[in-house]
Amino acid sequence: MKSVYVTAPYNYAVLDTEIPELKDDYEVLIQMKASGVCGSDFHLYHGKNPNSTYPRIPGHENAGIIRRVGRKVTKVKVGDHIVIDLIISCGECYQCRTGRENVCEKVKVRGSGTDGGWREFLIAAEDDVYIVPKDIPIEYAALIEPYAIGAHCTTRGRVVSDDIVFILGVGTIGTIIMQTCKAKGCTVIACDINSEILNRAEELGVDSIINSRNEKVVERVQEITGGKGVSVAFDSACYHGSLTSLFEQGLVRNAGRIVSLGFVTEPEKISQAMLNIRELDLIGSRMSAYQFMPTIEAFLQKRYDYEKLVSDFIPFSRIDTVFYNMDHPGRDVKKMIITFD
Repeated sequence: MKSVYVTAPYNYAVLDTEIPELKDDYEVLIQMKASGVCGSDFHLYHGKNPNSTYPRIPGHENAGIIRRVGRKVTKVKVGDHIVIDLIISCGECYQCRTGRENVCEKVKVRGSGTDGGWREFLIAAEDDVYIVPKDIPIEYAALIEPYAIGAHCTTRGRVVSDDIVFILGVGTIGTIIMQTCKAKGCTVIACDINSEILNRAEELGVDSIINSRNEKVVERVQEITGGKGVSVAFDSACYHGSLTSLFEQGLVRNAGRIVSLGFVTEPEKISQAMLNIRELDLIGSRMSAYQFMPTIEAFLQKRYDYEKLVSDFIPFSRIDTVFYNMDHPGRDVKKMIITFD
């Protein structure tokens, strides 16, 4: 089989490797069918993911078909369409015992701390795969993982129907958060500098848009909310300074919540007064925990218009195109999904 390795920042290789063999009675062999290209894959390739090591096979948004099962596997069978959890956790530490396996003391993340899905076959434990009904096209099943992130971070943010939500950055994850909040019944404001993805947000039902390239964000938020500010703000732009910008007076109302999703390592300029005068909640969110099954159900119920997120389906045989697009990001390339024969 072929496997794609990022060997060092800005370097990759396509290698011929052996199809892995089952070594445990509870393992399954998966033939890959689709893998989404995430911002964290960009960061791995560009040397900007502080959680990554090299050499590494990227890819954590993975969908495939079960081709072999261990002797004691009972949850899946050969031929099942599945998605693969990106998290490998110990199941024993305090975090795992309290429902926070995504920040397990020994957590490994596929495509970052351990090898991911940009290869033709891989092995996983049966507990790490989830059956996807064949009514869901398998190439779009790769989007179940990022939608699980939307479910997780909105749960972390305690989002409810009467919230007014502000989303800074409506790329793939921001758009998913927007759709998740709209499915909960919220009023949502989308903010970005890219007019094309703001137009996409409007097509997908966002209530208001703000182009921060040519509009004053806080003034527009005050106008939209009748001078109150929003109750929840998500930082899905994740650049240096983006988190600080959400603390600007007038954006988030007293007792509001700010949810951070990024891994920027440079310090932000946030003071105790900025947090405590309004008694805001600053909430971290990483990946997802226990959201795959609810997200699969949401896909079946057609709660999300996920097809509009994908701009490019790229065959695995043309993996060079994926890396070219990483190095030369174009406005037309929004979300890539790698497909396998």
